[in-house]
This record gives sequence, C-alpha cells and structure tokens, in this order.
Amino acid sequence: METAYKNCQSCGMPMRRDELGGGTNADGSKSLMYCSHCYKAGHFTQPDMSVDEMKTFVKQKLQTMGFPGFIAVIFTRNIPKLKRWKQGAA
Repeated sequence: METAYKNCQSCGMPMRRDELGGGTNADGSKSLMYCSHCYKAGHFTQPDMSVDEMKTFVKQKLQTMGFPGFIAVIFTRNIPKLKRWKQGAA
C-alpha cells in the first residue's frame, strides 16, 4: 500500500494544495506520493527532467506566484531529498 505524503515527492508541493487531490496511478487510483502536475496515469508528466531542472522550474513558479527569490530557494532546497530524486527510487 502506498504511503500518504504531505508533499509531492517530485516537486515538493504540499499535497493539500493540489487542486486535483494528487496525481493518478496506472490503474486510475489517486497517487498519495505525487501531485497531479508531476504524475498522471502512472507516469511522470516530465520523465526526462533532472533534479536541477525541477528546482529551477519550481523556483520560477513560486516567483510568478509572488514569493520572493530567497523564499523560493528555501522551498526548493530539499527537492533532491524527495523520493523521485533519491538514487534508485522509482
């Protein structure tokens, strides 16, 4: 059984902020690990994205939402520690 996470294990977004309530697994069930922006139908929406590209993408997104640059850096510093980016993670 999949563990429920407070934050998406790909981009770090709080799962409670996901307007769709999470991504979807291959069987159509809700993913408790990844948000709807990162994961659909059991696959990452941007499978070739690197961890550094994800950090840059999230920083830019936060800044367009009005977060100051230093806050965006703080929010993205733990992205490499998320399940998707840990060595050997699926």
